[in-house]
Amino acid sequence: MDGLDRRTVRRRLILRGQVQGVGCRPWVCQQARALGVRGWVRNTAEGVELLAEGSEADVARLVDCLPQLPPPGRVDEWLDVDAFAPGVPPAPEGEFAILTSPSSHASAPVHALLGADLAVCDTCLAELFDPTNRRWRHPFVHCPQCGPRYAVTRRLPFDRANTSLANFPLCPACDAEVHDPRDRRFHDQTQACPDCGPRLSLFRSNGEAVPGDAIAQTWDVLAGGGIVALQGVGGFHLCCDARQPEAVARLRQLKRRPTKPLAVMAANVASVQDWVQVSPDEACWLTSPERPIVLLNQRPHLTAPCPGLAPHLHTLGVMLPYTPVHHLLFHEAAGRPTGPDWLHAAQPTWLVMTSGNAPGEPLVIDHDHAWRELAPMADALLLHNRAITARNDDSVLRVRPDGSACWLRRGRGYAPLPLQWPSQQDAPPPTVLALGGELKATLCLSTPHASGDTQVFVSPHVGNLDNAGTRLAFEALACQWPAWRQVHPSALACDLHPDFYSSRLAAEWAAQADLPLIPVQHHHAHIAAVLAEHAHDPASLQPVIGLALDGHGLGADGQAWGGELLWVHRDQCQRLGHLHPLPLPGGERAAREPWRLGVALLHTLGRGDEIAARFADQPGAGLLRTWLTQAHAGDTPSSSPTALPRSTSLGRLFDAASGVLRVLDRSGHEGDAAMRLESLAARAAQRLPLPTAPTFSPVPLSEWPSSASTPSVPCPPSVLDWRPLMHWLCDRANASPASTNPAAQVGRTAAIFHLTLARDLAAWTIEACQHHNIATVVLNGGCLANRLLDDALTQHLQDAGLRVWRAKHYPCGDGGLSLGQAWVAHHRLTVPVTPTA
Repeated sequence: MDGLDRRTVRRRLILRGQVQGVGCRPWVCQQARALGVRGWVRNTAEGVELLAEGSEADVARLVDCLPQLPPPGRVDEWLDVDAFAPGVPPAPEGEFAILTSPSSHASAPVHALLGADLAVCDTCLAELFDPTNRRWRHPFVHCPQCGPRYAVTRRLPFDRANTSLANFPLCPACDAEVHDPRDRRFHDQTQACPDCGPRLSLFRSNGEAVPGDAIAQTWDVLAGGGIVALQGVGGFHLCCDARQPEAVARLRQLKRRPTKPLAVMAANVASVQDWVQVSPDEACWLTSPERPIVLLNQRPHLTAPCPGLAPHLHTLGVMLPYTPVHHLLFHEAAGRPTGPDWLHAAQPTWLVMTSGNAPGEPLVIDHDHAWRELAPMADALLLHNRAITARNDDSVLRVRPDGSACWLRRGRGYAPLPLQWPSQQDAPPPTVLALGGELKATLCLSTPHASGDTQVFVSPHVGNLDNAGTRLAFEALACQWPAWRQVHPSALACDLHPDFYSSRLAAEWAAQADLPLIPVQHHHAHIAAVLAEHAHDPASLQPVIGLALDGHGLGADGQAWGGELLWVHRDQCQRLGHLHPLPLPGGERAAREPWRLGVALLHTLGRGDEIAARFADQPGAGLLRTWLTQAHAGDTPSSSPTALPRSTSLGRLFDAASGVLRVLDRSGHEGDAAMRLESLAARAAQRLPLPTAPTFSPVPLSEWPSSASTPSVPCPPSVLDWRPLMHWLCDRANASPASTNPAAQVGRTAAIFHLTLARDLAAWTIEACQHHNIATVVLNGGCLANRLLDDALTQHLQDAGLRVWRAKHYPCGDGGLSLGQAWVAHHRLTVPVTPTA
């Protein structure tokens, strides 16, 4: 044994999981020294490499304690490798050391994981508010267990030289801590203090520096009704005092955001409980280290402290402080109390924290863009000199009754943490770059993992690809992510719609590199995204019935889809049914003007004579009715480009209901009408009996394809006819004039509409499951962000004994498309499937 004592063993391990940037190396070093084990530990492109030498029992104890790595660290697995291979550094005599990272990994794929950006921990907060501590009121206090990771990293391994902290040399005190094995900041790669770390500076919007304490001066601006552009972890916020309606209204005007809800930040859960309902599960999400924005129900019969935060909605987006700067602002507002006890007491201050970007532009992350885009909207800019290396906007979710999350946006705190798909074959899996859709764009990179599995990374939310700035940011990210993992895609995937910017970019890159291009139908990708989340369940590789419900997606027939019943098996998809089509007068404009869809609905129902009275205040209503009548009379087959555009979208049906009920005539943002309709319904739903509206009319079972047929054989789809329900809704709308319709009556009508939709969509889905002998249902699409629909639909399906899968870790809307595209492409390139129904 190379001269070693017979009782001595040497083991060399590769640790995989969340092991870089989380204090893994110093923790392993401390455990090894306590056990008397010699050796070393270092970061590598594989993860963390460990050499342990000592008695067999002591080395075994060291290995056994690896799963106890403190959070947010996590050792998922370790691999024994040759401890005597050439070039392996020897164990230092009599000690355990932390070595510098090797440089020979430059061209190899990176399998190490990069940590997410987390909230400052309680231990650091105690330092922040301890006047005797040298980090008292230090705006960048953090430690290996907290703070930014993704947003400060330029490349892996996670060493200080590879982060934006590289420009801040350590002072003697910090250097001593870094080299002290007893200190909790032992080998902390982002170590800093007030003497050697980043600095805060406040400037007026004209560029003039504001003297004095930057936090105190910032609070003075906010307390005076001002707006501050605040540089954070993964980008900027635009911030104002949420309890000053004039400040909120001015922020809305400057940002051209008239109705879209604004998120608020409160000091703690106790500070919001008088105004919103917070369940134990919601409190857990709010206080988690990831600190997402959580949509909470506003308390009924109470006037919010500022009604301009979420106009016409029953929910309010709330988050808690996650950076030291946030905590210091609340501390300043509270009068600088001594000690940390105030952190748990209710505080009256609420701050609007909305994404810092110009309308339609990507999140601002650097000073040049901040001065150009945010200064015109702000009275002051609170800047720091630690570079943001990657955008990472706040995550947004709501909490379901089972405690799981329904994601609206996935970003800070969660991205870029991956998921893993188990290997299904001996050959290495492909590397797929999927570029998602047009709205709420994300990209997804699936790469072979050293274990033989597939590691899948979904990017943070980028935005809508309808302007040059966001497109440039998206393209840069699509170039950066494969380079970050040091891989080259072997295929690209995109949406079926050829005019999406992401689809055009994928086609261009695939042609340039001579790579396969795999377009994936929009709603197939929605269902596949949920299957990707459940990849460790064998049922994910079997046929499922999918119900994809959203606003718009190009169908395989070239038409607008959005209410689709699908048979899905790995990379294959067959449309089993859809909602009855609704005309879209004006195409995309109809989605922005719900009154147009209300007119189209009345025309479709044969109630055109009601249009003039119902929409007397819309000068174009009569002309629109005439046009619909003429278009209907001369209508051509739906495949013709001159045909009246129609959609099977559930999202457009929600808009039509909003239009007929006069909830909203013109939307201020995407989903505005549906969100207001849901809020009216939610307020009334708890007081409702069971739904009494007419049942939908699906195509009889006898007209469905034989269960012996494969879904790949073309067959007429089942059509779920909403016309009986919408006749009922129009009757209710006509029960009293629109101008006198009380909100309570509209709310009751809206609630019955929602619950009837859920009941009959479930019945339709159950029938399909029975016909195809399938027990797993997948629900996804942007309409599932609707709590009332999601909860009721799921409950009906579960009551029928079906297994129901929904998106739990990625957005239910278009932010999850890239993940679904990667799943489909992965299976198309690896395991040919012969479908059976």
